[in-house]
Amino acid sequence: MDGYFYAVLAVGVLSTVLCVGAGILKKSPNDVTIFSVALVELVLLVYLVGSIVRVIIGEKIAGEAWEFWGYLATALLLPPAAVYWSVLERTRWSNFVLGAVGVTALVMAARMNQIWY
Repeated sequence: MDGYFYAVLAVGVLSTVLCVGAGILKKSPNDVTIFSVALVELVLLVYLVGSIVRVIIGEKIAGEAWEFWGYLATALLLPPAAVYWSVLERTRWSNFVLGAVGVTALVMAARMNQIWY
């Protein structure tokens, strides 16, 4: 496991707890829940840049490179899609959609780590 995974772990769990908690409390999406998902996106962007740098300096991906980059691209698309959903549907259920982003990004980061090493 590397630092990128642990960053996604910390931010993803925090975002999921905040968003699911807001959904349980029957609150509509707000700045805190949307910002937490934006933070997940930021961490994934750092993961992307770090991965590009690692490849440029000569590190090899142990598994299939297309699979790693596919997971990363998919993970990067999830937060904007969930935020778009929450803006269109301002109900408490959108917080559960936002909450799914953190845990999904975490699972995808774990898989990316397996592929890399």
